[in-house]
Amino acid sequence: MVKTYSKIFALLVMIFVSSCKNEQQDTEVSKTQFPDKDLNPIDRYGELLVAVQTNHVFADGKTFVDCEPKIPSEKILEKYQEQKEQPDFDLEAFVLEHFTLPVTPTSGFEADTTRTTEEHINALWSYLKRDADSVENGSRIALPNAYIVPGGRFQEVYYWDSYFILLGLKEAGEIDLIENILDNFAYQINTIGFIPNGNRTYYLGRSQPPFFAEMVNLLAEIKEEKSVYLKYHDVLEKEYAFWMKGAQGLKPSETEARVVKMPDSHVLNRYFSNTQTPRAESYFEDITTAKEADRDAQEVYLNIAAACESGWDFSSRWFADPNKMSTIQTTQIVPVDLNALMYNLEQTLAKVRRYADDVEGAEQMVKAAASRKDAIDKWLWDATQQTFTDYDLKAEALSPILSLAMVYPLYFKVASPQQAEHVATTLESQFLKPGGLVTSLINNKQQWDSPNGWPPHQWLAIRGLQTYGLNDLANEITGRWLHLNDRVYKRTGKMLEKYNVIDTTLVAGGGEYPTQDGFGWTNGVYLDLKK
Repeated sequence: MVKTYSKIFALLVMIFVSSCKNEQQDTEVSKTQFPDKDLNPIDRYGELLVAVQTNHVFADGKTFVDCEPKIPSEKILEKYQEQKEQPDFDLEAFVLEHFTLPVTPTSGFEADTTRTTEEHINALWSYLKRDADSVENGSRIALPNAYIVPGGRFQEVYYWDSYFILLGLKEAGEIDLIENILDNFAYQINTIGFIPNGNRTYYLGRSQPPFFAEMVNLLAEIKEEKSVYLKYHDVLEKEYAFWMKGAQGLKPSETEARVVKMPDSHVLNRYFSNTQTPRAESYFEDITTAKEADRDAQEVYLNIAAACESGWDFSSRWFADPNKMSTIQTTQIVPVDLNALMYNLEQTLAKVRRYADDVEGAEQMVKAAASRKDAIDKWLWDATQQTFTDYDLKAEALSPILSLAMVYPLYFKVASPQQAEHVATTLESQFLKPGGLVTSLINNKQQWDSPNGWPPHQWLAIRGLQTYGLNDLANEITGRWLHLNDRVYKRTGKMLEKYNVIDTTLVAGGGEYPTQDGFGWTNGVYLDLKK
């Protein structure tokens, strides 16, 4: 820990923070709507945040931005300015004096490995559940209904995690909680304009993979279909408008926000971000990456945040050089998984509009979905490797990186039967490992690459294969994955965020933080596959 700071360092920090504020693009949320507590922590704490993050006061950069100030933040900043140049100034002591540290949701939970894995998971729900938020002083965005957090360092609701958590809640009979979670997302769409990465102010610049339509479909299977679809009609329309913003008026080969117009005029989507500044929760990591990259820092920050919007933070999928984070170019990639999700959103909206007696609008969505399906087949199917992959706009070619994003067209029924069989062959010959499916074939120490396997992809692959009658492979993946989950639970007492599927004696690694336990989507996928 550093106890003193030079005037030169302070001046540089102030200049850098000021430039970050000036560079930040408009977000979907007007800051005039919110008091100071709802600012991004970079704007709220400025030089203090930079000092805390660059001097590693906490091992995990997320810790500080999740702290709650004990007194108004402007008072804390005044005290910091008064004290920082004093010879005996202790930055860590200052932070601990003025902030309350976050508490891990499962900190009071003691695992009992004499329980079955299912019993363990069902005992965890109450520890992962958070009641409706009251007004808070920290970075959390208050939500009106109860929800489930993933666990570990993740103490807020996460967008795409929640779909897989819902699978487990369905098996646990928690139907009211499922609807509460959907209502929270509807609330965010209505008040913010989109569903952010998570309910934190530092996530307001980005979303996550658009699984809301599939959440609505899940609830519609449980409750009366028409009433569910009509209840969420307006917010589904707003979700679609967010992802398609800028599509009107685009010319071939042009991009705008999250929309790409391909050379043949087909419209597809990409991940993006509303900000071009370092992430508050990973400030040091981002400025380090920007220094290593031989290009404009704002461009690097934009592409880092866009990768976070993908949920795959980070993966060789987004790198020009699969082994170098500094070559990140997420916004140049047209992702196959995102476009399969958008196809599902269009299909869902077609159904919803029919229930709303909007026949013409329903037909528009049918046509949009059909056009996207054609575009996926043309631009995201690799006839040489016989699988789905991403498209690199900069290289004007299919990405050579194969990943489990290939299973999304199967789950969402975009693939032809022949394509599904080819994908199954690729999965079995290259991706199937002792513990399940590996995320990619690249081992570069990124967590969304080899040797890691993640619960969502196992589930999507299994259910996608079953859709096309490819049950033998689906059953093999299921057996290996559940066996790995059981073995690790009996050995450690934990359900992990991700797993090493190649060497099953090791835990997963890579990424910006240690492997987390809890764990929301692992629990949901396990219960659904075990039924």
